[in-house]
Amino acid sequence: MIDNYLREINYLRVSVTDRCNLRCIYCMPAGGIEKVLPRDDILRNEELARIIAAASSQAGIRKIRLTGGEPLVRKGLVDLVAAINDIAGIDDIALTTNGVLLSAMGRDLKEAGLQRVNISLDTLDPDLFRHLTRNGDLRQVWRGIETALELGFSPVKINTVVMRGYNDHEIGQLAALTVKYPLHVRFIELMPVGTSNNWAGDRHVPVSQIKDIIELGLGGLESAHRPAGNGPARYYRLAGAPGTIGFISPVSDHFCKTCNRLRLTAEGMIRPCLYSGWEIDIKGLLRRGASETELGDVFRQAVRRKPDRHCINEGWQDDKRIMSQIGG
Repeated sequence: MIDNYLREINYLRVSVTDRCNLRCIYCMPAGGIEKVLPRDDILRNEELARIIAAASSQAGIRKIRLTGGEPLVRKGLVDLVAAINDIAGIDDIALTTNGVLLSAMGRDLKEAGLQRVNISLDTLDPDLFRHLTRNGDLRQVWRGIETALELGFSPVKINTVVMRGYNDHEIGQLAALTVKYPLHVRFIELMPVGTSNNWAGDRHVPVSQIKDIIELGLGGLESAHRPAGNGPARYYRLAGAPGTIGFISPVSDHFCKTCNRLRLTAEGMIRPCLYSGWEIDIKGLLRRGASETELGDVFRQAVRRKPDRHCINEGWQDDKRIMSQIGG
């Protein structure tokens, strides 16, 4: 579908859970979210498959990314991937994960039809990783990255949120991974979202500065072709590197003019923009027996309500949810 600003909307980010097995300091409170959703409030696999089928047939959605929380903690995720893979019109299934459980689940997910993975990795220092994630184990994540490469997921992208005073001294080391491995490391500006809203400003590092640090330490960057996917990153390559370096700048240089996505929360709300407070309930309609056409109308309405740009510079406006409850 084409929205009011002539953008083709063909991508749906699907949150399958609000739960996570880490507690990253910029994403979740130390004790986790206060009220996790009851099981009956979460969309079931068959419901997700019906909604995605309607999104595809009625609204032109072709690309699906499964998110959370941490999607790999959801029971039955492999079956869900297989069900999505059977939907006509869906030509791309991807997953964003913290990587902790990926070494154990990767093969089954690949066989079910998962094509690509994005893995969050903000540091290569085990102690700092433990601090940033509140007791996570870096070795588990690295095993997940190795598993993704061994299984042939393509591309394997690394998502690094840069935080001044925390991991900005590691920018060069993280960028250098693209020289040793066929990884696509994307540096992401810290966003004032949910729990990070009050302290993101002082810790924000603009993409222009991140790029300067890499070029000063590792040499010039040349423009590179975008690897498969629908993200907003601009890609570059170090000389001779098998991987690429991407930059995502939601704060300093927003990418709204090319945004092609809608979001579906785990509890069944369609959201046209991460920073939009407007949502529409598709779960209630589905559970009342809505037809595929009626479900498609929800997506058409969401596309019409998609704003021309986000309001990130005004701070986080949603007092009901944090990032993990909407979907990363």
